[in-house]
Amino acid sequence: MIKNKQKGFALVLSLILLLAMSLMGGALIVIASSDHQGNNSSDEYQQTFYVAETALMQAEKSLVNKMIGPINPASGIRDHAARFIPRNQELTDPAPNQTPCYRSFRNLSRDADFRVVEQLENQSFFDLIEPVFDDTSFALVATIDTTDAIDDEKEKLEKFRYEFFSVNSGTATYKGSGISLKKTSGATQREGTAYRIYGCGMMGNVNNPEILIPLETIVILSH
Repeated sequence: MIKNKQKGFALVLSLILLLAMSLMGGALIVIASSDHQGNNSSDEYQQTFYVAETALMQAEKSLVNKMIGPINPASGIRDHAARFIPRNQELTDPAPNQTPCYRSFRNLSRDADFRVVEQLENQSFFDLIEPVFDDTSFALVATIDTTDAIDDEKEKLEKFRYEFFSVNSGTATYKGSGISLKKTSGATQREGTAYRIYGCGMMGNVNNPEILIPLETIVILSH
């Protein structure tokens, strides 16, 4: 009788241990899956932030091209005769579209009279950096594994979009330094035009993005 009882206890103990190990295994799977999803989300937020920074740089580049003249694509030479100081649009022009990016900035006016210098919407981040993937250095190191990895990276980057708009904030002074014949070095107050630039990085549908990161900055461009 004693031996039979011991055998029964061993079976119960085995079942309890099996249940405990199953629960522990399931918990580890859930934790590992959560960590993996968390890492993916962190990477997506980081990439969206980089796209938002790209939007600010593209907006500044657009303003500079207007201030010093656009580059002729055929000759590669700037047309300085076409340069001008970008102003906010007239009230007769359409008001800026209040996109999700626009609405994400709480300090912006929602009045119909609010105007911007320029608004560029729904721009593909991948189209901007696609020439990097077409570089010959990629072809030199390409193997089956790396080609698959590059294709996966392209597919991921195609999900990101950016938008920017800029506002002329009026004249502003800034310190300029340099070397002249009269002075070996120095700093003087100069007049320029201040622009407030708003940019967004977005992942997913541009009208209802999964991730949207807004950034803003101020630049002063000399006349």
